[in-house]
Amino acid sequence: MKAFIHLNGQLKIDKMEEPIAAKGEVVVSLHAAGMNRRDIYIPNRRESAAEPLILGSDGAGIIESIGEGVNKWSIGDEVIINPSLRWFDRSAAPPAGFDILGMPDHGTFAEKIAISAEQIEKKPDNLSMDEASVLALAALTGYRALFTQGQLKNGDTVFIPGAGSGVATYLIQFAKNVGARVIVSSRVEEKRRKALELGADLAIDTSSDWKKELANETVDLIIESVGRATFNRSLEVLKQGGRIVVFGATTEDVIELDLRKFFYGQYQLFGSTMGSREELREMLKHVEKFRVKPVIDKVYRLEDGLEAFRHLENSEQFGKIVLRIKN
Repeated sequence: MKAFIHLNGQLKIDKMEEPIAAKGEVVVSLHAAGMNRRDIYIPNRRESAAEPLILGSDGAGIIESIGEGVNKWSIGDEVIINPSLRWFDRSAAPPAGFDILGMPDHGTFAEKIAISAEQIEKKPDNLSMDEASVLALAALTGYRALFTQGQLKNGDTVFIPGAGSGVATYLIQFAKNVGARVIVSSRVEEKRRKALELGADLAIDTSSDWKKELANETVDLIIESVGRATFNRSLEVLKQGGRIVVFGATTEDVIELDLRKFFYGQYQLFGSTMGSREELREMLKHVEKFRVKPVIDKVYRLEDGLEAFRHLENSEQFGKIVLRIKN
C-alpha cells in the first residue's frame, strides 16, 4: 500500500506492506487523514532512524476487515481513529502506557491502518470524511483543556492566544456553544477576521498592548499553547484567581515566572495533553449536538504530503490541513 513515511532522515511516499487485523483489531481503509503540529516534530525526534515509520495521528475511513474477538464493529462501518492510545477513563493525567498514534506505532498517512478496536469511534453523521479526519486529536485536546482542566462555564470569558491553529478553531466553537465570551489574538489580520466570523467576540493583534486592549475585560480562563512568546503576557491580563491551561508551546518551552506575582495573584495553572476516550466521546456528543463543523484550511493529496508539511511549518493555515487518500 501507499504511505507517507519517515525513513533515514527523509520524508517520502513509499510502498508499505498492507496491514492485517490481529486479535482485537480492525483494518480501516482510510479515506482521509488530518495533519497536526506533532507530525512536523517527529522527523527531528527520529533523526536518521533506519526503520520506516508511517506518520499521522488522525484519520477517518471504513472498516475493511475485522480480527478475532471483535464483536462491536462490522465491515463497512464508517469510523474515526482515536489517536489517544490506551487512555480510556478520564483522569488527572494520562495512565502508564499512554502514547499518541504516529510514533512509535504506525500512523494514518497511509491507505490502510490496523488498530485496536478500542481505538475507533463512529464517525459523526454530520461530518464528511475530510471533516471527520481532522477531528479527534485537536478537538479532544481543546475539549479537555476547556472543560476538564479549565472548567469553562456559561458567562465566563476565555482568552485564546494564537487564533489560527486547528485547536483554536475548535476552542472558539466549543466555548461559544456553552455561552462563554471568546477573545483571541493573532498577528495576521485575515486570521483575526476569520476568528470573528467563526464566533469570537473580540480579536486583537498579538503585537498590540494586551493590557490596554483588554482593560475592560475580566478574563476568567486563558488557553495557552504558544509558549515563551506569550505566557507572561497572558498572565498579565488574567483576573486574580483566574485559570490558565497550557497544552503546547509552539515557541520556546522554557519561561521565566515571577513566583511572587503568581502567588499574590492566586492564579491557577494547569497542564493538559490530549484526553481520554471518555472525554473524546463527550466531545463527539458535543459536536453532534451543536453541529460543529471542523474548519479546513486546505486539502492535499497524500502524494503531496511534503507540500502540506511546509504549509503547516510556516503557520500559514487557519484551521486544519487534510491529506486526502481516497477521492
